[in-house]
Amino acid sequence: MPKHNNETSSHRPALNGNGEIKSDQAERFTFTPEPTLEDIRHMQAEFTDERNWNQFHQPRNLLLALVGEVGEVSELFQWRGEVAEGLPDWTEPEREHLAQELSDVLIYLVELAEKCHVDLPQAVMRKMALNRLKYPASKVHGSAKKYTEYED
Repeated sequence: MPKHNNETSSHRPALNGNGEIKSDQAERFTFTPEPTLEDIRHMQAEFTDERNWNQFHQPRNLLLALVGEVGEVSELFQWRGEVAEGLPDWTEPEREHLAQELSDVLIYLVELAEKCHVDLPQAVMRKMALNRLKYPASKVHGSAKKYTEYED
């Protein structure tokens, strides 16, 4: 999977004291700006409508399908041990298979959010704000402890 340089992203890399991009972020992978989550939601809604599948695409069924797809992603990693970022030891067909399975996960997640009337981008913004409160960088930097394990 190629690295994308998303220059339209509102995310700006952190700079070091010399105004240079910090080395841990210089090669950070970014997504392309399109399609948006709303584009994906719309494409899936059309796909489902064209097939008269809404009768089957209710929250419980979508959740179970999502879990099944996560299982398929897990199978791709099973028995491989630790896998390096960027998947340097994977073949192109293996990478494409992963891309397809991750796409299935995203499609079901977006459709589940739609059926539950959850504005996923806004929910992510709220959740990230909560995570910043739970895991202040000054307390948790470099640690994998759960927030309940930190002392004030």
